[in-house]
Amino acid sequence: MVSTPSRQSSAIVLGWLRGYDRAALGPDVLAGLTAAAVILPKAMAYATVAGLPVQLGLYTALLAPIAYAVLGRSPVLSVTTSTTIGILTGSALAEAAPGVDAAGQIAAVATLSVLVGVALVFAAIARLGFVANFISEPVLSGFKAGIGAVIILDQAPKLLGVHVHKVGFFRDLLGLIRAAPGASLATLAVSAVAIAAMLALKHWLPRFPAALGVVVLSIVASALLDLPSRGVATIGEIPPGLPSPVLPDLHLLGELWAGALAIALMSFTETIAAERAFSPSGAPRPSANRELVATGAANIACGLVGGMPAGGGTTQTLVQVSGGARTQLAGMLVGIASLATLFLFAPALSRMPQAVLAAIVIIYSVELLSLRDFRAIAAIRRREVVWSLAAFAGVLLLGTLKGILFAVVVSLIALGYQASNPALYEVVRKRGTEVFRRRSEKHPEDESFPGLLLVRMEGRLFFGNTERVLDLIAPLVEAARPRVVVLDCSAIFDVEYSAVKMLVEAEERARRLGGELWLAALNPTVKEVVRRSPLGSKLGPERMFYDLADAVDHFRSRQAT
Repeated sequence: MVSTPSRQSSAIVLGWLRGYDRAALGPDVLAGLTAAAVILPKAMAYATVAGLPVQLGLYTALLAPIAYAVLGRSPVLSVTTSTTIGILTGSALAEAAPGVDAAGQIAAVATLSVLVGVALVFAAIARLGFVANFISEPVLSGFKAGIGAVIILDQAPKLLGVHVHKVGFFRDLLGLIRAAPGASLATLAVSAVAIAAMLALKHWLPRFPAALGVVVLSIVASALLDLPSRGVATIGEIPPGLPSPVLPDLHLLGELWAGALAIALMSFTETIAAERAFSPSGAPRPSANRELVATGAANIACGLVGGMPAGGGTTQTLVQVSGGARTQLAGMLVGIASLATLFLFAPALSRMPQAVLAAIVIIYSVELLSLRDFRAIAAIRRREVVWSLAAFAGVLLLGTLKGILFAVVVSLIALGYQASNPALYEVVRKRGTEVFRRRSEKHPEDESFPGLLLVRMEGRLFFGNTERVLDLIAPLVEAARPRVVVLDCSAIFDVEYSAVKMLVEAEERARRLGGELWLAALNPTVKEVVRRSPLGSKLGPERMFYDLADAVDHFRSRQAT
């Protein structure tokens, strides 16, 4: 039976509603409300990270999860804004629209969100879902740690009740130190109580939404103690009800597109990371390009009401999963809870001290700055800690927007370094077997053969590493002075044209010195490349062997004659 267009579109839009299991309703409702209790205070806090009115964070929490639920495939992913996206948004707006009034600020963030959404949709059309893989985990860890440090410093003045003109991380740090003696004692006390309460709730009641509890307590305290009269700044009036439509400002496209691309990359990277981390066991992974469309639509929807850019987040997704979410309905309920907050609680939220939101942001940002990830990387591969630290330093020295570009460049350099430095080593035979392994002082009994050098290379042989391969082979040849060098190709999955030319030159050099070059264990693809090249005619089938054992047997039989 041929599916009709309407059935195909229903599979794309709200496809999860078809055959919805009513048994999932209870867990979905509980998970959605639990996630909302965590996400809504954080959404307001992240709006302040970006230097925006807190209601814009609520608008994002309203529209992003609903738009994603309509088009997205992950049953548990929570799509709102995040710490990383918040700070990138603030950086992009500070560069493109500094010093504008509230209306100009909302138009600017609307333009940015729509640009991010358009960039994600175009990336899906161009099938660029694979691009998210170009930021390695060590580099991403370093980048996020840098973001955490920037956010903590950005919010610290609000804890003290002072103002610091933002010019760069290290100068901002110096400015904070200079401004600290003028701190408001009342604001400092509120900050200390908020941080202590957050930490106590997270420690003693880990399943309780600590941020929501602190927000409620701070609003009550602000009203009872009249904190504004004591010099404690509050977040101010929040417009109640539905957000109004906002048109993007076309004049800002030129200034915002670079920041939009950086945010789009980070949005999609975080979305895919959260999705893969919490995908139900055995469930098929959603298409990366399909997720680009869903997150793109979520960003466009946010932009059209002045909301912030959005993406999937690990913290809120974890909360949703822990709450028992089974379908996208849980995410939709976060949006509905945000709508109810705007209608019912806007006047009360206006009493919340800014210091409390800053405390919430800092508590969650400290997790980004944890040394745990660096230790885990160092325990497995110490060299890659260098890439993490480079990305970390890049954010602090260059700023967040340039920092993400730097992180991508560092990832590509790391990839290039690894590809251009392949593993190459001498192999010997385990005595009494046909097993060939790396020469090691732990196994002095392993067999080698006078006049024969066995060398194994791992990886791809291409223009970027041919000189390095020659440099690695040279000392082995110098030490062994062999008549025959056998290159074990069992771990070489591809040979590029420049590399074939290098092998031809190596074979000619070996012949001039009275030696020979043999190849062993070529896979069919590599063997066909060699056969079609001048190297194939020079070696002939008599110097290309099935495996190392075959090459050793041929060498030994020739020596015996």
